Amino acid sequence: MARRPAPPSSSPRAQPTPSPTKKGAKPRAQAATTSSRRASSASRGEAPRVDVREWASGIRLSAFSVIMLSLVVLGAWVLVPTLGTFIDQRQKIAALEASVKVSEDQIEALVAERERWNDPAYIATQARERLYYVKPGEVVYLVDNDLDPAALPREQDPVSETLVETPTDWMPQLLRTVVSTGLSDTAAVAP
Repeated sequence: MARRPAPPSSSPRAQPTPSPTKKGAKPRAQAATTSSRRASSASRGEAPRVDVREWASGIRLSAFSVIMLSLVVLGAWVLVPTLGTFIDQRQKIAALEASVKVSEDQIEALVAERERWNDPAYIATQARERLYYVKPGEVVYLVDNDLDPAALPREQDPVSETLVETPTDWMPQLLRTVVSTGLSDTAAVAP
């Protein structure tokens, strides 16, 4: 029965010499050169070189190893979709819990507003502000043009009888409009 090779290590110890084969001295010569290479690389401060092909060729899989490897692959094949479904369901549950929380907050706000509308003083205040209702005997003063003078519209210039054409170049104006529209932060909503 053949011996398994030792796993690659970083220590610079010599490899055991293989048993002589038909070719005789060749394997020993190779072992001597690899050990001398390792010793020279260790003396230079470099990491020793490991021949991975030599190490990997010595690995033999037994029937038990093949069965265990296939069971691991089968288990992963069965569990990965189930795990994905579980994660998807947890995300949906979290989203639904968040929407329930938002709905509960809206319900609380609506209950608070209903309580305000049950208060007669609040109803009277809203009627005065929105509908300009007054109690009998009260005098109401409405102020017209109580706006800031800067907010008032300018008076329109008189319209002339003659038609005046203003020379404009429409292409740069179109380009400015398109660029300013494309770079705006908010979209205009059509009425």
